[in-house]
Amino acid sequence: MDILIIILIILGSALMVTNIVRYTYFLKSTHDVLSSGSRRDRFRKHLALVLLIFFLIGYLCIAIFSKPDMMMALILFGGSIFVMIVLTLMYGLLDTAKKRSIDIAEVLVGVIDARDPNLNGHSRHVQEVTMLFYRYLPKDIRSTINPVSLEYAALMHDVGKLGVPEAILNKPAKLDEDEWVVMRKHPKVGVKILKPLKTFDKISGWILYHHERIDGNGYYNVKSEEIPMAAKIIAIADTYSAITMRRSYKKPRTHEDAIKIITEVAGTQLDKALVDIFVTIPKDELEKCIPDEVKY
Repeated sequence: MDILIIILIILGSALMVTNIVRYTYFLKSTHDVLSSGSRRDRFRKHLALVLLIFFLIGYLCIAIFSKPDMMMALILFGGSIFVMIVLTLMYGLLDTAKKRSIDIAEVLVGVIDARDPNLNGHSRHVQEVTMLFYRYLPKDIRSTINPVSLEYAALMHDVGKLGVPEAILNKPAKLDEDEWVVMRKHPKVGVKILKPLKTFDKISGWILYHHERIDGNGYYNVKSEEIPMAAKIIAIADTYSAITMRRSYKKPRTHEDAIKIITEVAGTQLDKALVDIFVTIPKDELEKCIPDEVKY
């Protein structure tokens, strides 16, 4: 009987350590635009971690400094199992919520893109290219950018075009200077549209500055060191998509054309170090990023 009690306590302790590690990873996975929550929510999440550690310490103290019986061992072991089940449910619910949210966002962006035949599928394309690009980035860069937040910023980067008149969006020719003044406002309009979503504040700069140039000659004349890394990543994906997509006033260019143009503007329009990484992505992987509605 004593051996069974010891086994239950050892297994329970191991499960609690595992639960604490899993919960720590869970906390890291909630640092994005969907699940970061308010300051009060973040306090509660970290308080839960403290309580889990306290539970483990109490568990070990009972095992070491007292003589637990079978009932106590079963209660402690059952508590560990309960925490494990709750964590598994939390992971599942969070994953499902994120998948459903991105699906809804894609539908909304599809409605936005449908206002302009030249944009139809563009936001989805930029999203797919951005996330493919993210997988090729060095670990030190990936560690500074939450992938869920990046995915939303890439998908919503042109949401501000809701504030651009359709006459400008659908113009089958180059825009004149007055029209460009209106068009250049769309990043600011996008940030304003997303303002009520408080957790999106952390990606507002990514959306606002995705048309900035490294040489400071972008929409708002912001120079390289002031442009968020995520905005630089989206800018490259956006440029690739713009070159390879069909427009009413131009035919789509080839992958090779896009890589050549992107390479030529590296260091002036686009970040050179990031371009050097982007051009290593295999052609077939980039071509798989094209949504069905963009294929002709």
